[in-house]
Amino acid sequence: MKSKRFLFLGILLAGVAGILITACAKKADVEAELEKIMKTDKEWSSLASEGRDIDRIVSFWADDAIVYPPGAPPVNGKNAIRQYVTQSFKIPGFSIGWESSEIIVAKSRDFAYAVGKNHVTFNNSEGNRTTINGRGVTVWRKEADGSWKCIIDIWNEEPSHQPQTESR
Repeated sequence: MKSKRFLFLGILLAGVAGILITACAKKADVEAELEKIMKTDKEWSSLASEGRDIDRIVSFWADDAIVYPPGAPPVNGKNAIRQYVTQSFKIPGFSIGWESSEIIVAKSRDFAYAVGKNHVTFNNSEGNRTTINGRGVTVWRKEADGSWKCIIDIWNEEPSHQPQTESR
């Protein structure tokens, strides 16, 4: 009788250990994907703030991505996004940058979202440099090759902040 109890207890403990090992492995996998997205997002922001390589900047969006700029219609697909980005960098004094403050990866490890703050700077109609501080959300999808691409990109101006204007 004791041997059956020990056998049952052994099977039970092995099952619990298996569940814990699997849960820890999945958590580690989620954290590994989180690190990949954080690194990708930082690289993207850095490239965008430099504004020199449009093709590399656009490469962070998926082919079927949608960008929702504030006060403008959605920009659908990579070709339209490339045109939007190209036109943005032609605006006198234009620059953009962001920092994601939180990234959440789905347990499935194939989708994630990030929230953060951004800033867009440009010369206003009087030629003065204006910065608009905003907040944004990006939705990320893990592609078949293991890379992460932005599929939804939306931002707006922070409600309590007025644009900062510097006189020349």
